[in-house]
Amino acid sequence: MGDSVSYRLHDAAAPIWEACLKHPFVTGIGDGTLAVEKFRYFMLQDYLYLFDYARVFAMGVVKARDPRLMRTFAANVDAILGGEMEIHRTYMARLGITEEQVFAVKPALDNLSYTNYMLSVASTGGPAEIVASILACSWSYAEIGQALARIPGAAEHPFYGEWIRGYASDSYAATNQSLIELMDALAAGASGEQLARLTDIFVNCSRYELGFWDMSWEMRA
Repeated sequence: MGDSVSYRLHDAAAPIWEACLKHPFVTGIGDGTLAVEKFRYFMLQDYLYLFDYARVFAMGVVKARDPRLMRTFAANVDAILGGEMEIHRTYMARLGITEEQVFAVKPALDNLSYTNYMLSVASTGGPAEIVASILACSWSYAEIGQALARIPGAAEHPFYGEWIRGYASDSYAATNQSLIELMDALAAGASGEQLARLTDIFVNCSRYELGFWDMSWEMRA
């Protein structure tokens, strides 16, 4: 990464990500002690979150001027709605939750705040701002998945192993790497003012990520 824009964003958010890695919800997935009730709450909220996450990518289709960039954003919408949600659907089936039941659940206030912030960024910014808001989530999950997979036996846990394997997978890492490269391409030649704005967005979304773990641990309404 060197001195790329993505590296600088990552560096700015590093203390927050460290707090995510040490969060009891995350460590509970890693050692298998997390209460299933808390994980069920998290999966419901995260499934709702992913629909808005996909909408943020869809705003990229609207904002992009270049057809290749439009296709990139559109492909990511499809990947989220069809791919990443598969982990959630598998667990929902295990937990006996239907998609209809998910939509009977209201997003928690922390969830609403996070997604509304991302949608606001997407509405007022351009493609670079959109990717900065998305990348914090994608990259932090890749790092969490890889960190948990290094714990002996964690990826083979009968319940949480599948979640860890999903976010530690080569395919997820490749998708995230594509976003890192897209961030760098879109931010090439950015002014100091825009770089400061991108950093604010990335750090704010990282703070929202930490808040999402807090919300899930406490099962807040």
